[in-house]
Amino acid sequence: MSTLLQVTNLKKHFPVTKGFFQKQVGAVKSVDGISFEMQEGKTLGIVGESGCGKSTTGRALLRILEPTEGEVVFDGVNIGKLTKDELRSFRTNMQMIFQDPYASLNPRWTVQQVLEEPLLTHGKNSKETIKQRVTELMELVGLSPQQAGRFPHEFSGGQRQRIGIARAIALNPKFIVCDEPVSALDVSIQAQVLNLMKDLQQKFSLTYLFISHDLSVVKFISDRVGVMYLGKLVELAPTDEVFAEPLHPYTKALISAVPVPDPEAKREQIVLSGDVPSALNPPKGCAFHTRCPVAMDVCKSVVPKWQEVSTGRQIACHLYE
Repeated sequence: MSTLLQVTNLKKHFPVTKGFFQKQVGAVKSVDGISFEMQEGKTLGIVGESGCGKSTTGRALLRILEPTEGEVVFDGVNIGKLTKDELRSFRTNMQMIFQDPYASLNPRWTVQQVLEEPLLTHGKNSKETIKQRVTELMELVGLSPQQAGRFPHEFSGGQRQRIGIARAIALNPKFIVCDEPVSALDVSIQAQVLNLMKDLQQKFSLTYLFISHDLSVVKFISDRVGVMYLGKLVELAPTDEVFAEPLHPYTKALISAVPVPDPEAKREQIVLSGDVPSALNPPKGCAFHTRCPVAMDVCKSVVPKWQEVSTGRQIACHLYE
């Protein structure tokens, strides 16, 4: 299995300015130095609380947001070094499915126009070829080609997300960032959309970065899981291992909060005290020490190293050093 994407020390800081001259007085450290690799045809799930930098990570990888620092190498190409024109043509390899399908579709365009647009922007296809491709895309995502003349508001939430998926796969990309693609949908519809995404992945050997705060969804679709807290990755491991034996105290707390289908099953829930600190002024040392039930003195002053504790399993925690 070849490595498709290699991310090294990725950072995205948003400057905070003040006064008439807009002098920078600080920065919101939304993503603060994360590193990981992604294998071709696999899914990496990124989980964490709201505001921990998951969506910013996805957008920084595609350069929708320009990273502050770090390196993203996709299929041997350093994305950070591409000019605007090179990036534009390179975008055929990398696409995104957005969280809110209604906000990401132009309400004045029919589905036909929505799906034609990437084909017209990136290809010199004839009208007939484009029409055929739109029909093919509609069928691939389980919609009727007869519905192509309708507007987004005439579809249900699940159907709109299918249109978003069709648009993302229109140019046969290798890699798709899925930014909470099912969080706005009913549970029954979520299952259909997730199954569709799995089918498309097998059919076209797609690689997904799947961002979500729903652990059961991540468990279903991901091969590996990365847990984020306050702009940093705290644990990265194969899905089965994370759910069977979480190592980081934050991962343990997240997994203990997942509802269990059996009402008789007893599971101790770890309740974290306090709130997530501000990304504008993160705590010194380990960012999680202010809420960690097993924090030691070293956690308050020294940033834990990102290290491999077993094959394919990485963690940033002083308990394992």
